[in-house]
Parts: sequence; structure tokens; C-alpha cells
Amino acid sequence: MTSDLLISSLPKVVLHDHLDGGLRPQTIIELAAEVGHELPTTDAEELRAWFVDAADSGSLVRYLETFDHTIAVMQTREGLRRVARESVLDLAADGVVYAEQRWAPEQHLTQGLSLQDTVDAVQEGFDEGVALAAEQGRTIQVGQLVTAMRHADRWDEIAELALANRDRGVVGFDIAGAEDGFPPSRFPGVWRTLNDASFPVTIHAGEASGVESIAEAVHLGQASRIGHGVRLVEDITGLETDAPVLGRIAAWVRDNQIPLELCPSSNLQTGAAASIAAHPISRLRDLDFAVTINTDNRLMSGTTMTKEMTLLVSEAGWTLDDLRDATLAAAWSAFIHHDARHALGEQILAGYAQAELATQATQA
Repeated sequence: MTSDLLISSLPKVVLHDHLDGGLRPQTIIELAAEVGHELPTTDAEELRAWFVDAADSGSLVRYLETFDHTIAVMQTREGLRRVARESVLDLAADGVVYAEQRWAPEQHLTQGLSLQDTVDAVQEGFDEGVALAAEQGRTIQVGQLVTAMRHADRWDEIAELALANRDRGVVGFDIAGAEDGFPPSRFPGVWRTLNDASFPVTIHAGEASGVESIAEAVHLGQASRIGHGVRLVEDITGLETDAPVLGRIAAWVRDNQIPLELCPSSNLQTGAAASIAAHPISRLRDLDFAVTINTDNRLMSGTTMTKEMTLLVSEAGWTLDDLRDATLAAAWSAFIHHDARHALGEQILAGYAQAELATQATQA
């Protein structure tokens, strides 16, 4: 049996984690007081519960309201720096050794910051967090995934922002927000620009919309990874049988080992799965898709990487080997160069080997 304590000690990689979805409740309260933003409550534990309840409510209006509150307190340089710094520290404390944090600069301009100001502030916070984590004996690498909002018309501008900062902490580009009705084909030139610049792309797809969304992401968007991708199972017939048949898109994703950034708890909240035990991540793993484990929005889902892994072990029968393989898949899918991926993989293998020795010693 894999213990919670053992899982918490494992080295982790998270590729799909939203900066504006992982704030500390106390930080929201303090920053809201500074900017005069009204919150549902000013008690930290009550506010923590409110975010999870709102995300679990089944009401899209209430779910989106949660981000109104987090984004509202991330409109100043110091607010962005603090949120970014604390996010790194929280991830490092959870055993994360590599993280990519996605966020949309265009949502943080109401107090006069420029797009470049916001990127600079977040990077300063990340750098501070990495340094503070090192002082605490924890090693973590963090990259920015600059995101354009699907419903807005700033994709080209945000892509250029990402490219302008590619050597200053930005490791990739994403589009997020309403998936239905706002496909990658809205601005096809963006993907040509990014591809011509040899710049990594991950695209939210296969969460609120289905297989066609995934097809556009990997073909038109030339995405190196798929954000969520849980609805890829709609292109597999006989999924729960001994002889499943993959459709053309599912086969393409598997044949090319395009990583799926799956987020179990979040996918339950959005109705993509009925339970952790029934979540497609396990079957996709069995079919040799490149599955990775992610948090999505830690505050709204009341989760951590440790919790996501623990749920997969306790409710879906995952083993330590399964967790290791998914973590290695994430490491090899990170938007860093080959040598850095190799070093990250070695770090993960060493951490798992140490954990196995500790388990053996306990059982002896």
C-alpha cells in the first residue's frame, strides 16, 4: 500500500496549473483589502471552502465568479509578484521539482500595468520563490506559459509577447477560456508564427468540447501537448473492452505520443468524469497514451499534486510504478531542452529509488 506520506515525498512535475487558480486564501484577503475588492468572506478557512463549493456547484456562473476574485487581486506589480512567489513555495513544499504555470497577461491590466509589466512581475515572483525554496532545502524549476483568452481578439499580440520573453522565463504559449465556439482556427496565423519561431505550444482542448477541438489543437495549432484532452475517449469505441478501437484522432495522438495534461479532480468538477475510479486517465494509461497528472486550479479544486496522486492510488488502483511513469512522461514533455529533460528524468528516478528504499526499510 502506497502511503500518503510516501507520495508527499515523491518528486513531482506539473504541466497544467493556473497561476490565478492557486492563490492562498489569506493572500486573497490581504490583497483584496489593499485594493478595496469585496470578497464573499474575510475568514481564510471559510473563503477556502467557498472557492471549492463554488467550483463544485455545477453552476458555470458561480465557477467563473471564483476567478473574478483571484484576478481582481492580481492587478498590481506587487500583487502579481506575491502570488507568483507564494505559488512556487507552495508547489515546492508539495514536492514539485518542475512546474509550468499558465496565466493570461491580458487579464491583469486594469490598474495601469502593461503586458510586459505583468510578465516581468510574475517572473520576479517566480525567481524569488525559487530562491526562497532553495533556502528551505527544496529545488524547483518554474516556467511561464503565457496564455491568450479564446474569447478575446489579442491572440497575435499575446503570442508576440510570449516570443519576446522566450529567453526570460516564458517557455510556451496556450489559449484558454471558453472552448466551445472559440477554436484555434479563429486566428490561424498565430500558429504559423509560433511554429516558424520554433516555440512550444499547448492548447486547452477536449475538456468542454470534443474530438474536433483536439483535432484542431494538434493539426492546425500543432500543439506539442493537449491541455486536458479527457474527451479523447469519445474517439475510442469499446473503451472498456479487451479490444478497443481507436479513431483517427485518438490514433494520431497515441502514435505521436502527444502528452495529455489530465487533471482528475478538476475534470470531475466539470463533469468530464463521474469519479476518480472511472476517470479515463487510467484506461488511457493502459492503452499507452502519454498521460500526465495535473492540478489545474489548486484553490478551486482544493487539491495538490500529492492529493491527485493519492486519489489515483486509493480510488483507481494506481501503483508507485504508475505514478513514476506519469511523472517521467511529464518530465519528457516539459518545454525545456533535451538535456534539461534528461536531467529532470534522472532526478525523478533518483527520488523514486529513494522512496522505494525507504518503503523497504519500513517493511523490514
